[in-house]
Amino acid sequence: HYSGLEEAVYRNIQACKELAQTTRTAYGPNGMNKMVINHLEKLFVTNDAATILRELEVQHPAAKMLVMASHMQEQEVGDGTNFVLVFAGVLLELAEDLLRMGLSVSEASYIVIEGYEKACKKALEILPDLVCCSAKNLRDAEEVASLLHTSVMSKQYGNEQFLAKLIAQACVSILPDSGHFNVDNIRVCKIVGAGISASSVLHGMVFKKETEGDVTSVKDAKIAVYSCPFDGMITETKGTVLIKNAEELMNFSKGEENLMDLQVKAIADSGANVVVTGGKVADMALHYANKYNLMLVRLNSKWDLRRLCKTVGATALPRLTPPTLEEMGHCDSVYLSEVGDTQVVVFKHEKEDGAISTILIRGSTDNLMDDIERAVDDGVNTFKVLTRDKRLVPGGGATEIELAKQITSYGETCPGLDQYAIKKFAEAFEAIPRALAENSGVKANEVISKLYAVHQEGNKNVGFDIEAEAAAVKDMLEAGVLDTYLGKSWGIKLATNAAVTVLRVDQIIMAKPAGGPKPPSGKKDWDEDQND
Repeated sequence: HYSGLEEAVYRNIQACKELAQTTRTAYGPNGMNKMVINHLEKLFVTNDAATILRELEVQHPAAKMLVMASHMQEQEVGDGTNFVLVFAGVLLELAEDLLRMGLSVSEASYIVIEGYEKACKKALEILPDLVCCSAKNLRDAEEVASLLHTSVMSKQYGNEQFLAKLIAQACVSILPDSGHFNVDNIRVCKIVGAGISASSVLHGMVFKKETEGDVTSVKDAKIAVYSCPFDGMITETKGTVLIKNAEELMNFSKGEENLMDLQVKAIADSGANVVVTGGKVADMALHYANKYNLMLVRLNSKWDLRRLCKTVGATALPRLTPPTLEEMGHCDSVYLSEVGDTQVVVFKHEKEDGAISTILIRGSTDNLMDDIERAVDDGVNTFKVLTRDKRLVPGGGATEIELAKQITSYGETCPGLDQYAIKKFAEAFEAIPRALAENSGVKANEVISKLYAVHQEGNKNVGFDIEAEAAAVKDMLEAGVLDTYLGKSWGIKLATNAAVTVLRVDQIIMAKPAGGPKPPSGKKDWDEDQND
């Protein structure tokens, strides 16, 4: 029997273990998909841990710690969220074994926390020695595609070659000279139909819209962008007009028409031949736009409007005034096209050094395209990480086994009780190749013993071969299975911090109203005198 405090610690660990177990079976290229139905009853079919956690409403406060660590990894690196969860879950599972060894929980927790923090520091010292190569030229699309394989493969196994090539083309084409890459500059447009292999990259932007007027294609486009409706000015106060005869009635509407005509003519005379508006388009304004051969596109989303301004270099005007040359945007062509049976408007740059690139994803179902979009996001984030730090470490569990081996040796040199925690920390790294092996249907113990044997001989880059039928290992550098150095170091840091934070908690105190009978909900004025 445990005391109340001990029970609380074990319950926290149990909640975190269950959460980690959920995503552990989704780890790696052969990971199983999860079918998640969120609070809005939207269906997600994915093995992307970040999406699973975002849509699951985790209630347990201790398990929320792991979710927060995973979100932090998503913000910092954009990939490796599952690594954080699996690793933190195993650290807590092994900590539980140490806590049950007989010391009081507060004493044992202190020893485990001390050991884990020492081991984490040591792991981050060892990690730079495990770097096997670096990205040489981030402007070479072929080299970049080979580096993005691993992150895309874990989401879209079998399509990684094709998708990595698309992502590399899109990223390289908009990489600025300063080297500061912005993930938001890669847009994704999903259109149902055809198959993944029909996906393509466009330099510019694609909107699932139709044009409003008769003009559907413009070359050498000069673009005026308005954030207001494309309509006549409306007075703020209401006015009453007294009309005495038919002539006055005719002149009344003619005055409005002439005003609209002048406004649209002024826009056309400024040199603009494409008008993009953020509001509704009035019938009369549309008539004059057709008269002056202006192409009209309506975008309901203000975010789309902002991104378009950024792409074409325009300024969004709040009123229907003729734009100056500085306020107008420019792109090589704007045209209405049909992809499958969906009408799309394309703003295209012929030159590759545009501000924004769009990856056009095709697929048979919305769920499939959502999953491809998540793979694209991971690939783009990996490219961003490489612009910050070009170092790469071997994947497939090679880095983890080497860290486990070296930290175990380090633990044996440590005096005191925290050596047990350090060795457990090393053992936790085995969870990664173990998860890869189990999800591939191979005996995990066999794989881990083979990996240890090869690493003892000094082959640091050897990891688990997921494509082999049996428990086999191969050189990850030659196979091109590489993880980013930053992704690994942040993952280890965040997982350890999350596990240590959970271990420091011995009570969860929730602020809730006290129990007991509810106050009577009688009449409002129950205390008033009845005779009033």
